[in-house]
Amino acid sequence: MKPESKKFSVSVGQTELTFETGKLALQAGGAVTVRLGDSIIFAAATMDKNPREGTDFFPLTVDYEERLYAGGRIPGSFFRREGRPTTDAILVARLTDRPLRPLFAEGMRNSVQVIMVSFSSDGENPLDILAINAASAALMISDIPWNGPVAAVRVGMINGEFIINPTFQQLEESDLDLRVAGTRAAISMVECGANEVPDDVMVKALDFAHKSMQPIIDVQMRMQEELGKAKQTVPLFLVESELVAKVNDRAAQDITAALDSPHTKAELNNAIDELKDQLVLEFAGEDESLVRPVKDAFEEIYKQVVRRRIIQQGIRPDGRALTEVRPIWCEIGVSPRAHGSGLFTRGETQALTLATLGTPREAQEIDSLNPSDSKRYMHHYNFPPYSTGEVKPLRGQSRREIGHGALAERALEPVLPAEEDFPYTMRLVSEILMSNGSSSMASVCGSTLALMDTGVPIKAPVAGVAMGLVMDNDQYSILTDIQGLEDHLGDMDFKVAGTEAGITALQMDIKVSGITSEIMTKAMQQAYQARIHILGKMMEVISVPNPKLKPHAPKITIVKVPVDKIGAIIGPGGKNIRALQEETKTKIDIGEDGSVYIAATEGYGADIAKERIEAMIEVPEIGRIYTGKVVRITDFGAFVEILPGQDGMVHISQLDTERVNSVADVVSMGEEITVMITDIDENGKIRLSRQAVLEGWTAEEARSKDRGGKPSGGRPSSGRGNDRGNDRNRSDRGGNRGGERNRY
Repeated sequence: MKPESKKFSVSVGQTELTFETGKLALQAGGAVTVRLGDSIIFAAATMDKNPREGTDFFPLTVDYEERLYAGGRIPGSFFRREGRPTTDAILVARLTDRPLRPLFAEGMRNSVQVIMVSFSSDGENPLDILAINAASAALMISDIPWNGPVAAVRVGMINGEFIINPTFQQLEESDLDLRVAGTRAAISMVECGANEVPDDVMVKALDFAHKSMQPIIDVQMRMQEELGKAKQTVPLFLVESELVAKVNDRAAQDITAALDSPHTKAELNNAIDELKDQLVLEFAGEDESLVRPVKDAFEEIYKQVVRRRIIQQGIRPDGRALTEVRPIWCEIGVSPRAHGSGLFTRGETQALTLATLGTPREAQEIDSLNPSDSKRYMHHYNFPPYSTGEVKPLRGQSRREIGHGALAERALEPVLPAEEDFPYTMRLVSEILMSNGSSSMASVCGSTLALMDTGVPIKAPVAGVAMGLVMDNDQYSILTDIQGLEDHLGDMDFKVAGTEAGITALQMDIKVSGITSEIMTKAMQQAYQARIHILGKMMEVISVPNPKLKPHAPKITIVKVPVDKIGAIIGPGGKNIRALQEETKTKIDIGEDGSVYIAATEGYGADIAKERIEAMIEVPEIGRIYTGKVVRITDFGAFVEILPGQDGMVHISQLDTERVNSVADVVSMGEEITVMITDIDENGKIRLSRQAVLEGWTAEEARSKDRGGKPSGGRPSSGRGNDRGNDRNRSDRGGNRGGERNRY
């Protein structure tokens, strides 16, 4: 018997979300589909009944499975099925994980898995916001204990007006792509790309987003009331308050002393680790079961000491003022062979970004449900273990690395030149060489330096800074340029990147509720001052992009050709273009609009290729003189290639100033001779004369003295090509005019 499903609809701005449950995946803890237009996301949430043994963290897994059948497509891979997650899928999973994770109870050790799957994609409505809402609703109606719900919306801005859940088409026109998730009380997650949006406008957009998501909160609460399962009771592995008190009495002063002494990150970590090991010996002794509780109690006291010093005394772990940015130094031109490089160092965080320019065909092909099928700008981020003084196996890029690369990419994209002005594919790679806080923002700064060193004409330099927050009831402190410890122990990680004019990227994760507009405004203002300070340090090294590309960077020359000439340039099976590239040592790409991109590290190669291509598309004109190659000799004349793929005939009577008895007496195969076009008939057949050049005749004079055939009356060319190969295929090889071409 078919189960009954129940639908819940809610209006959000001008859009309507429909939640449905009760029909699919009934053995999961909770399962929901969310629909917007014809885009549908399915989410299922399930929990293990027993805690995972030997685990000192909450084992939550959030995955997004992007299925191309949702868009009516077959995957382009060799196996014709989805393989490893795409970058877009990984980013959606991260986007969903971030607002969900803080709402699980501290000390929970039961494994929880949330899986989202794309069921339908209409190409108009993005799926990422639907994924967050579907995951939250699945958790709400499940038997999994969770302090939700969360809701998510996207905000665009066109002509200064905010739009809720804009379509892909609207996002093309929008100056803002703001994704926000939050609870009833406050915003908990922000991910944003923007076209230099002013800080005060961004605060208004965040407030608008939080108000707009409230109906989604309401509908999830209604779903739980009507359909929700009873929540399971799970054990929470928390440290006993008595043990925390004992550790506090023993360790608080020593922790304070370690923080007060001048230190590097490594020195502080070593001092804290030694103190922790000493406490484990004192409190746990030989009892292995007490080791983890003692360590957890110590971490709690360490957190309390650091936070108390910040809020009550305004003292940060490294002794800086709350608004102080760590010392900065920069370099460019670090790599002599990369097309550009920028080194940015801030305190103990260091990012080296290297830039590579390529041709349009080197753009990344996208095989996902996103409407974009290619990407000309790529930013990759690598975080090796040595950057934090650790030893770990290299296993490819983590989700964190992919997310940080996407954030830096988003920050720089608004200032890149348009493709028509700078027709290059750009790849930036940020190598994090040291890390102690906000390596993603360091990569933004290093990438700006690399782009300017390369000579990419960016609209304005971009800098980034990470802000932090420590709250205790009504007291709070906003921290500029947070280091790793402040990020780990604080209540907010707030990354802002932008130019002097406005914000280009924003990422925020908030661990507490109660972030007011006042706090957000102050954080934005403080971040702006830090951004201007960092930009100033970068501009001391390079203030404007280099006027020229590096000598070993490819130089791209653009030639516009008629679309109907593209085939002639490419040739049968690509023969012509391959030969041209090999001869001139260039790379040649041809766009569907007739744009031909010629890339070469040596300028003369591009010049030669350009001349050849222009010759291929040139339309022959009566009276024009060409130097061409003899490609065929007959009894009645010689065929001369005057342009690539285009030739005409010089009648024997027009070969010389004197009477010629045999064509072979005057010209030979492969010889270059100079000729004039004297006639082009209505079929595009070309008549040439060598005698006209030797005598200095005009085309009219040459036609009047041409005894080899009746002139056509001097019709101008119709613009149709005279492709030698094709015309030969069409010729009557059986007998017309000596077995040659019937067009002469």
